[in-house]
Amino acid sequence: MTFLFGISGSEFIIVVLVVLLLFGSKKIPDFARMLGKGMNEFRRATDEIKREFKENTQDINEEITDSRQYLDREMTAINDKFKEEAKDLDPYNLDKKDEEQKEEESNPTGDNENNSSTKKEGKRSGSVSREDEIID
Repeated sequence: MTFLFGISGSEFIIVVLVVLLLFGSKKIPDFARMLGKGMNEFRRATDEIKREFKENTQDINEEITDSRQYLDREMTAINDKFKEEAKDLDPYNLDKKDEEQKEEESNPTGDNENNSSTKKEGKRSGSVSREDEIID
């Protein structure tokens, strides 16, 4: 089992024993304290770098957000234009009949004007497919 940097558990124990023999038990707490202070200083430095990075990139993030909102508005406008043009190209008014079908599904009580008009005409109630409309 690899523990740290490719060192197994038994090799790590040997390294700890060698350090204990070389420096003695009185120096090891000082080394641990220095190591802790160094890690704390490193953490502070990384937090400072992150804070500066966020402050300096805030303008870029605002620009990206503004650009994204502008593009969304433009795409919506273009989609609306295509939908308007597509209505002119729909010779069987299938989009309108799809909307009526959705209204029927959302209002199952039958109080809808479209339901009464289709019953008067003698057409069957239910879903209408595009093939049915072309055949009629």
